[in-house]
Formats: sequence, structure tokens, C-alpha cells
Amino acid sequence: MTNANAERFHKQAIAGELEPAVTDARELALKLGLEPYPVNYWIVDYDEMNELIAYGGFQSRYPHWRWGMQYDRQQKQGQYGGGKAFEIVNNDNPAHAFLQESNTLADQKAVITHVEAHSDFFANNEWFGLFTGDSSDAAQVNAAAMLERHADAIGEYMADPEIDRAEVEKWIDNALVLEDTIDQHAVFARRLEFEREHEELDDDLAAKLDELGLSDEVKGEVFDDEWLEKLEGDDGGGSFPAEPQPDVLAFVREYGKQYDRESEKAADMEPWQRDVLDMMRAEAYYFAAQKMTKIMNEGWAAYWESTMMTDERFAGDDEFLNYADHMAKVLASPGLNPYSLGMALWEYVENTTNRREVLERLLRVDGISWRNLEEAVDFDSVLEQLEPPAALDSISSESLEALADLSDEWVDEEALDAARAGDIDVDRHPWKVLTHAGLARRHYSLVKPQNRGFLSRVSQNELEQIGRYLFDDARYETVEQALEDVEYSAGWNRLFELRESHNDVTFLDAFLTQEFITENDYFTYEYSRATGQYHVSSVDAEDVKKKLLLQFTNFGKPTIAVYDGNYNNANELLLGHEYNGVMLDLGQAKATLERVFELWGRPVNLLTIVKEVDDHDLEVAKRRSREPSPSEQGKRIRYDGEQVTVEDVPWEEVEHLAADDVDYDTKPEEWLA
Repeated sequence: MTNANAERFHKQAIAGELEPAVTDARELALKLGLEPYPVNYWIVDYDEMNELIAYGGFQSRYPHWRWGMQYDRQQKQGQYGGGKAFEIVNNDNPAHAFLQESNTLADQKAVITHVEAHSDFFANNEWFGLFTGDSSDAAQVNAAAMLERHADAIGEYMADPEIDRAEVEKWIDNALVLEDTIDQHAVFARRLEFEREHEELDDDLAAKLDELGLSDEVKGEVFDDEWLEKLEGDDGGGSFPAEPQPDVLAFVREYGKQYDRESEKAADMEPWQRDVLDMMRAEAYYFAAQKMTKIMNEGWAAYWESTMMTDERFAGDDEFLNYADHMAKVLASPGLNPYSLGMALWEYVENTTNRREVLERLLRVDGISWRNLEEAVDFDSVLEQLEPPAALDSISSESLEALADLSDEWVDEEALDAARAGDIDVDRHPWKVLTHAGLARRHYSLVKPQNRGFLSRVSQNELEQIGRYLFDDARYETVEQALEDVEYSAGWNRLFELRESHNDVTFLDAFLTQEFITENDYFTYEYSRATGQYHVSSVDAEDVKKKLLLQFTNFGKPTIAVYDGNYNNANELLLGHEYNGVMLDLGQAKATLERVFELWGRPVNLLTIVKEVDDHDLEVAKRRSREPSPSEQGKRIRYDGEQVTVEDVPWEEVEHLAADDVDYDTKPEEWLA
């Protein structure tokens, strides 16, 4: 048997072993209320996993050096202890998930439950729907086919003897500098319409010259390119687009030219060049939703993975310690960890929703108000009543008859009969005999050991807010009666509701509260120019939130828009940096303009704002152990194909770019949450 055949049979054997886990995980996910895309699971080896990660989760991508660089980085990360890749799953219908063959069984189960939750998020979050337009046909998601078409098309361009392969790769490099300059809040459209009064000018001018009956030789001598370009600019009217255009990639695709170095002039793009720009832009829109929901998506997957693997014992007794070690390493990764932050936020939403549900019941009890609740209510007694019934909390083959005495809202009667007949191994899969409501009751968050203080930790302000605006539509004589009406699925229902509509920025803005910041020990820190050291600057929720929101707005990249495609009536491109208190890296900005020049074919300009500190002021501040006060200055960076120039511009030329509600003290790489 060849090594290839042996490897194939080995993968098939692993797939066969995992098939029951895949089936059970899907069934459990559906019972919990998830609605994932179908998922195809594939077993891959170490090298194949690294290749998939380099390719962004797909097996086929266009030829380019970036994939090799990312593959090398991922391989070294695994070799030198930087982190192990357990899985990768892509947003598609059906989704495709790749499991590494060297994973333990506990790891494979963890990955499968994690994937089912990711697939649910892909299928139900509205931001992922933007790529497919306004169609409700979920089958439109076929990213793997799209990326494979792009790979084939670019491969053909590179193989074309009339096209220099290096030029194709360089053109892709140029386009990639703009991959995050799209309008990620808009539905993807293949072509955009721009308002431009002189859009048809080139055709009109050519028609008028033809009417004169002049020979090409005379046209070339009398009406040279410089004169024609100047005339075009003079007749063009005002600047375009009419409003700043955030989809820079679409704008240069529509109006850009290539720079011909032989003639030292702009020339029309070749069809393959516009085609490549179209492909790069489509891929940028496809991957945008994943970049916009990293915290939510990873936190969502970690939350449901933990629910399935730990709370529902999907990890067997002999697998649990291995799984616990796996989860601890994932959640303890240093830096801004989207798994731990996201999972903590989802748990916080669940807890606050359940707390409000309980408090609204308690505040309807006769004699209890928001003013006296803490004195009138024994929270330990409340938690005892909120505990799930013993028969629901501890399900086994020996306790089936006790389950029969519970509400049919919680127990799946048909499954219970199957368990009695021995067709369901209830000791291993207790969840199979419960309904969604039964699972919500079984896993009610407020009575979990780590959350038992959450109910009584309510602030007086929150109590007053609930009490003052509570509809008096039900009254109770006792606390016990009030708690009988608690909706135990309220927390989960709220999670599903939020999962549909939010992205990271809106999610953080809504739920990163002072309570969350305090309980999870989040803070901000800054670099001091005076001392040359970092220091904790704030534990205030607004400060932490502000810095996190800046980090996740526009994928954490500078926000750039087209302000004029006919700047100074010279067909130059004017870009504007929407300044939020964080300066551009001017070195990177200059290098980027050199790339954009290749896509525009004519000089390109960028307006931005920088902070400058006078050397004398800095020395004085150091002596007094305080921070210097920088001044803000408008700058215009210009590249004309030969050199980059930077010049000061009056404040009124950049004032429209400045935000007025942000922290001006730090840079993104200096933020910590």
C-alpha cells in the first residue's frame, strides 16, 4: 500500500469514528435552539491545516506570494509554541469544517461543537447576509465556488503569454492595499453608480473632434494629451463624487487608469486589470463580515461549545480533563482575546437578561418595591427556588420515572419512551430526552456556581429604573408565586435576538458596561512621553469602551474615503483620512499612496491630521513629570509617480475630517482591554 493510500484510509477511519459525534452534536445544537447551515467535515493533516489557514479557510485561492508567507508564519507558530490550530470553518452554505487528524477525541468533539455554533452565526447574523444582497435565498452563499473561479481566472492571466506574470502579481499587490477600504455597511453590489457631471466627457470630446474631419496626425499635433486632459478638467464642473465615497476600491475600478512608464502617462486599464480589481473587491466584501464580528462570533462559538461539552457532558468522563485543558488555553491566550472577551459578554447578556426577568417578578409582589427589595427579599431563598428540579438536574437511566412527573414543556415524551426502551443511552446523552425549554431550565444561568452573586449584585439605579417603568399587569401575593412565572428561556432568547443584528462595534457599545468592566478587571493603559513608560490610565467603562470601539471600527484600520476624483481640476485623486484622534503611520501612508498611484495612473493625494509636539515643550513636560500638549496640524501627502511630498495645509481644509468625541491620547498598539 502506498503512503498516499495509507493516509487516505487513516483519514477515513478517523472520519468514521467521528461520525456519531457529528450526528449528536448537530442534534444537540438544534435542541439548544441553534439553526446552523449544514456542515461538511473533512479530516486533514498538519500541513494541509496550515495551508487552509493560510488560504483563509478555503482549499483554492488565486496564485500569490501572500499565501506562502502566511503558511510559513502558521507553521512556525505551531513549531515554536505559538499556538496549535485545532480547526477552521468557512462561511458557506453548506459550511466546510476541517479537523486536524492529530487532535485527540476530546479536541475533535470540542471543535465539532464549536463549528456548529459558528455555522449558526454565519447563517443567522445579518452582516453575513450583506454579501448575498437582499435575496432571502440562503443557497446564494457559495464562497468556495467563487474563490475557485477567481483562482482559475487569475491563474489563466498569469499563464497568458501576452501578460507578464509579475505584472499580474504586482497588480494584485496594488489592489490589496485597498482591501479594507470598502463600504462594509452596504449590501455588496458588483457595480456602483457614481454621480459625475462630466462622466461622458471623453466620448463627447472625441465625437466633436471627429466632426471636424481632422486627420490623426493633425489631432496629435494640435490637440496633444496635455491639452485634452486640461480641457476635460475645465469642462468637468465640480468635484466628484458628490459625497465622500468609502468604497475606494470601487471608485478606482471605475475611474482609475494604469500608469504607462514608457509614455509616462495614464493609459486605460486592460480588461484583465479591471477584472482582477472586481475579484479582489468581491473577496474583500465576502470576508468583511468575519472581520466585523470576530468577538461576537468567536465568543458565540466558545459559549455554546462550553454548554455542550461541559454542561451537557458531550465530553465523556475520560475526555473531560483533556477538554478542560484545551478550553483553558484558548481562553487564557494573552492580549485582546476574542474568545474570552466574546464569551464573557454573551454570558453577561444572559445573566443580565435573566436577572431583569426575576427582578420584574419580585417587584410585582405585594409590599415589595425597588426601594425595599434588598431588605424584603432573601436572595439565597430565591436562588434555591430557581434551582432546576433534581430530576432535571441529574438525569440517568435510573431516574427516568422521576422525569415523567415533570412538565411536558420540559420533557420530550417520545424520546423518554425511547430511553425507557433502551433506544437512547440517557446516561451518555441526557439532553436527548429534553425539549429546548427543558434545556433552558436545566442550564439556568443565575444558579450556576460562578453566577450565584449576580442577582443580588444589582445596583440601586437599575432597580429604580425597572421599578419606575414596570407595567403593573400582574401582581403576586408571595415571592414563591412570583417566581413560578419566571421565563427560564429569557436569557437564551435574548442571545438569539442579539446574534441576528449586531456586529462587534454595536455589541461592545451596547453591553460593555461599568459592571462588566469592574467584574472582569478591564482597563486601559497608555504610553507616557514624559516618563517613557506605560501606565494604567483608566478603569472607567467609557474609556475602555472608547478605545475598544476605535480598535474595531473599520476592522481596526484607518478609515479612508474618496473626496475628489478631479482634484484641482487635474484628474488627481484626493483621499481623506477620517481622523479619530489616532494618527496615520506616515511611512505606511506614503507607501500606500505609491500603490494607489498605480491604480489611478495620475497623482494621488491624502489629507490627514497629525499631532506634533515641540521639543522644548517635551523637555519642560519631562521635568515637570506630566504629558506635553500636542498641537494638531493638517497635512497633505502627495505622490506624483516620482516623489512623495508632505506639506502643511490650513485647518479649514481638514476640519471636516476630525472627530470631536474621541480620546486623543493614544495609538491603537498602545491600547489594552
